[in-house]
Amino acid sequence: MANELNGKRVAILAADGVERVELEQPRQALDRAGAVTELLSLHDGQIQARNNDLDAAGTFDVDALVRSAAVEDYDALLLPGGTVNPDKLRVDQAAVDFVRDFMASGKPVASICHGPWTLLEAGVVAGRTLTSFPSIRTDLRNAGATVVDEEVAIDGNLITSRSPDDLPAFCDAIVRALARVGAAAKDAR
Repeated sequence: MANELNGKRVAILAADGVERVELEQPRQALDRAGAVTELLSLHDGQIQARNNDLDAAGTFDVDALVRSAAVEDYDALLLPGGTVNPDKLRVDQAAVDFVRDFMASGKPVASICHGPWTLLEAGVVAGRTLTSFPSIRTDLRNAGATVVDEEVAIDGNLITSRSPDDLPAFCDAIVRALARVGAAAKDAR
């Protein structure tokens, strides 16, 4: 299983205030499976991570700016949560456009906790089934989404989870979805 993703490239879009475990654990699962992960953000340098939104939890090095990123350079997109992180992303036009274009590409998009706020801002949740942290479910319903209370909800290319408690199932779902994309490409040859 260590190379099942064999160099697939995954964009992780996050800003200051990202919930540390929601970036770190999926990234580790993807890296272990052979993916190459790249952290995109709104500014270069480092982003500040948090634990439970309140406590400082170190930093992550930014690999590239979202405004310079191209959807075609990646095989999947990860949107971690924390309340501050997606709140910053959803007011940045380059981030919103990148998320909208990624959803339109049909490639896997995975979002956890408050991460779907950015999906909502991109206008891509109407008619989709997803889950999230309880406090943003009304926002998602008001935008036309069907919201379920499950550890992982999969609707086509969209994978969502509720909270850090769901990380094992969320990480597994991301790796499986990206592995299926690789298998489908091989079958098409």
